[in-house]
Amino acid sequence: MSEPASISTGIADRYATAVFALAKDDKALDVLETDVDTLDSALKDSAEFRDLIASPIYSRETLKSAVTAIADKAGLSTTLKNTLGLMADKRRLFVLPQMVAHLRERIATEKGEVSADVISAKALTKAQSDKLAATLKKSVGKDVKINTTVDETLIGGLVVKVGSKMIDTSIRSKLAKLQNAMKEVG
Repeated sequence: MSEPASISTGIADRYATAVFALAKDDKALDVLETDVDTLDSALKDSAEFRDLIASPIYSRETLKSAVTAIADKAGLSTTLKNTLGLMADKRRLFVLPQMVAHLRERIATEKGEVSADVISAKALTKAQSDKLAATLKKSVGKDVKINTTVDETLIGGLVVKVGSKMIDTSIRSKLAKLQNAMKEVG
């Protein structure tokens, strides 16, 4: 890992640890989980929000007022709203995506769950997602929370990542393997 990435991860982990501890002390982990989902959706869906947290051109006051307004509009808890304000004051909003990921991991560990990142060519139905979660639970031995992403370039199939394990059953990867095999022959 490069040094700046390592520093960002460390900063994000410290904020995540503090927010998680506060939520756990307040017995508000369910609220925190909802807040993390809301924040994650905002980061995925809004290019403007991503640009805001990454841009160095805004003043601390502007960042703080913008992030506080966004937190109010999204209905985030006071703890997370205050944390975002502090991060804006310290110019640390750029680590927000990593902080969200760290919070997800901590919440999942607390609940005895493991997260699985699933990339599919088409959006999974609720039944497909539930069946995949049940299959992964048998393999992993823990409850599995599935985070889905759609990537049409897969053509078909799935790419599943659970911890350090990855299973790639996509048509794209099968075609790449076939192409490599054909190159070796010729």
